[in-house]
Amino acid sequence: RCTLVLGQSRSFLPSIASHCDDPSKVRYFPSWAEDIFQDSVDEPITEIPTAPGILSILFAGNMGDAQDFPAILDAADRLKHRNDIRWLIVGDGRRSAWVSEQVQARGLEDRVLLLGRFPVERMPAFYAQADVLLVSLKKDPTFSMTIPGKVQSYLAAGRPIIGMLDGEGADVIERSGAGLVCPAGDSAALAETVQRFEETSIDERRRMGEQGKAYAKAEFDRNTLVSRLLNLMEVSIHLHQQKIRKAQ
Repeated sequence: RCTLVLGQSRSFLPSIASHCDDPSKVRYFPSWAEDIFQDSVDEPITEIPTAPGILSILFAGNMGDAQDFPAILDAADRLKHRNDIRWLIVGDGRRSAWVSEQVQARGLEDRVLLLGRFPVERMPAFYAQADVLLVSLKKDPTFSMTIPGKVQSYLAAGRPIIGMLDGEGADVIERSGAGLVCPAGDSAALAETVQRFEETSIDERRRMGEQGKAYAKAEFDRNTLVSRLLNLMEVSIHLHQQKIRKAQ
């Protein structure tokens, strides 16, 4: 009965359209990146120990089942012999206690730092201290159709990205040129991808970040998307008025 239906990712559109009497009413409309992530940050982060020469991989956000922390920790375990790689986890969630237990059980205390939860206003400062930002989703057909919200903020922050996910989210990272991806749930591939990223030059990492930021500006800019939403509302009003006139 809706005049217009908006889908958060392009992969969702065919599924949504299959439930509509008129598939043309279904439009792509992604989430935007908040402006706060676009700001340059010089704020010191006392919560992260200084570690010159060490690659810092940062995961920020919910620590739940969907994020597949078993695979992340397996990858960290595979690389624990590498003194020049560490994992920074910012956030909490239903799996946070399990993650903490596993970090200790696997002897990863020096490799995986659980920093806790912080307000969103501080996230850009944490991002700025990382060499690369990690996004993950477990292997699932539904998850492969989604774009995790952190992808937009990671891109807007202008930092390189490593993604362990399938489908739409992986496509965005690859299409933007913002980083490297590996299949969802594949801890061995994640470990290999981290090592591959570690071998990239500073210039290459800077290029990834710049390309990601430009892509976020083009695809996920808040002002642009709000303007598009207003246009879509005007279209829906016009279509609704046409429908009323035909009914009369």
